[in-house]
Amino acid sequence: MLAVRRMRYRLAEEGSVDSGAASRESLPLHTYHAVIQQLKQQKHELQSQQQIDRRRAKTSENISAAVLSNLSSGVLFFTPNGLIRQANQAAKRILGFASPLGMNAKEIFREARCSAGAPGKPVAEAVESALREQIPFRRLQADYVAPSGEERVLDLTVTSVRSPNSEVIGAACLIGDQTEVTQIRRQQELRGEISAEMALELRNSLTTISGYAQQLAASRDADVARQLAADIAAEAMHLDRTIGGFLAGTSAAKAASQVG
Repeated sequence: MLAVRRMRYRLAEEGSVDSGAASRESLPLHTYHAVIQQLKQQKHELQSQQQIDRRRAKTSENISAAVLSNLSSGVLFFTPNGLIRQANQAAKRILGFASPLGMNAKEIFREARCSAGAPGKPVAEAVESALREQIPFRRLQADYVAPSGEERVLDLTVTSVRSPNSEVIGAACLIGDQTEVTQIRRQQELRGEISAEMALELRNSLTTISGYAQQLAASRDADVARQLAADIAAEAMHLDRTIGGFLAGTSAAKAASQVG
């Protein structure tokens, strides 16, 4: 009996030892599976967030492209090496290039020179200096000739573009076509000059007619009176032609501006 009891006790001890060892071996395996499952979950969440970020970036890019394409002003973006990376439709239309991408400022603006902002300076040099010196803002005006030979007056605003960490990543050039406005201004100035000349002509003619009339009133000689009357009529006809020419020129200029 004692021998049997000892054998049972030994077997029981061996069984408890084996069970403890098995549980200790299964514990790291369970932990490993839990970590793997957690990593898979984190990977899935990361992939989902990346997809959301890509969709947001794509949406933002599409909105930016839509805004640029619908602007009436031209927009060029120059990379730090001076090449055009982006150009909207308005810039292509104003500058007269179907695809200015990859071109530099000298190829775009060629011999165009600034008329305001940096008078006499080539536009290409002004844009390159703005890119090189990383100035925050520069406004220029230039007389530009498109590849088709059409002359235009451009209003240019050049500014450096910085990343969120303040690193300069290029320069943007905003282009406005001021040709029509400039033409209207020049026409107004010309009309002003013509109006001044017209006023002087009127004044001279009226003075002449007034002088003839005074002489006619004081004269008692019939021949002299007839001559003075003829002079007054001739001066009146000259005045009528002057006014008629002025009115015809004004009407033609107004019609041309309406057609344009």
